Amino acid sequence: MQTRAFYSSPLGKIILTAQDNALTGLYFDGQKYLPDTSTLLENNQLAIFSQTAQWLDIYFQGKNPHFTPPLLITASDFRQSVWQMLMEVPFGKTITYKEISEKIARQQNRLTMSPQAVGNAVGHNPISLIIPCHRVIGSNGDLTGYAGGMDKKISLLKLEKVNIFNEIC
Repeated sequence: MQTRAFYSSPLGKIILTAQDNALTGLYFDGQKYLPDTSTLLENNQLAIFSQTAQWLDIYFQGKNPHFTPPLLITASDFRQSVWQMLMEVPFGKTITYKEISEKIARQQNRLTMSPQAVGNAVGHNPISLIIPCHRVIGSNGDLTGYAGGMDKKISLLKLEKVNIFNEIC
């Protein structure tokens, strides 16, 4: 059974969803691709929500939480591979869509992989922040879209002390 809880962050309300004892979603209220959670039972007492709140508390203090709550993600193998790569981007660093597409192409023994396909997977990430899609930037260092909004992306990168105008991994 899917349940939900809410977290009040410095950037606004965050909606958490879980199934059993694993996090299935972490969304800024009103973000693009936000699923309808209105029919989910609200249960702030679940351990997974406490663990996630602890992770968020540490994160919003500008620190790397150094742990990941249990996650349950249902998606295509391609999207899961993109999201796994996002989780490997260190706190305070960035990666480009092109770099991700090149890494996935190598993993799949292909010559190329579409950066647009990577962008689509990044944009549909159901567990923002923990799967750090805000750390993805354009090849020329431009800040590109973010489902939670560009203002939040900028705030998150500043929180991690990323030099958002000069940093490219």
